[in-house]
Amino acid sequence: MQGDPPTERGQTQQHRFTADASHELRTPLAGLRAQLEEARLHPDETDLLRLLDAALHDVDRLEAITADLLLLVQIAVGTCAQRQPVDLTALVRDHATRCTDGADIRLEAVSGVTVNAAPTHLGRLVSNLLDNARRHARHSIQMQVRRHDTTAELIIADDGPGIPAQDHERVFERFARVDTARCRRNGGTGLGLAIARDIAQAHDGTLHVQDVPGGGACFVLRLPLVPPT
Repeated sequence: MQGDPPTERGQTQQHRFTADASHELRTPLAGLRAQLEEARLHPDETDLLRLLDAALHDVDRLEAITADLLLLVQIAVGTCAQRQPVDLTALVRDHATRCTDGADIRLEAVSGVTVNAAPTHLGRLVSNLLDNARRHARHSIQMQVRRHDTTAELIIADDGPGIPAQDHERVFERFARVDTARCRRNGGTGLGLAIARDIAQAHDGTLHVQDVPGGGACFVLRLPLVPPT
């Protein structure tokens, strides 16, 4: 749709997002309804504990999707986004040390990389990038926090299958999944990377994918540094 005017493109994207959100919400609802209707028709043949586990799984997914949709709105309107100096190095180290299962995480960071940010939103950005890396890593995740002139950089690279070049931008679209079945199996809502980029842009920063020699995916976050006093 390269020839469409900006307003028309925006309307098309909004319509697509609305349709995608409706589909993502209706899928677990349909599953939940089917299970409950089956149990009502055949109560004597229903394994109650299994039914409750399956129903709670669908409810968890609904809660995750609605929470992420609400967060996207909050980011867009700047709700609960009071900024303050945040030590990005300490924040990333805290998230890395919490991950005690799955891939081996290696962190290389310089101290005192401070950015002006809403702490909860920046924490969510880091969490989303790390969760994405853990979901796709085979064995290890490399994390770096560093300064570059007036910019703070966070780099998170995994040794997974990587992201095809043609999908480097598409992965940031809402509900976009390069590997749909894999993401659903691991519980992703399809909004994690969209939220991460929206938070980066709301903080006057950028988030993009870059190629990794030998394979894997690498996400690079850049935010303005707090000027030295």
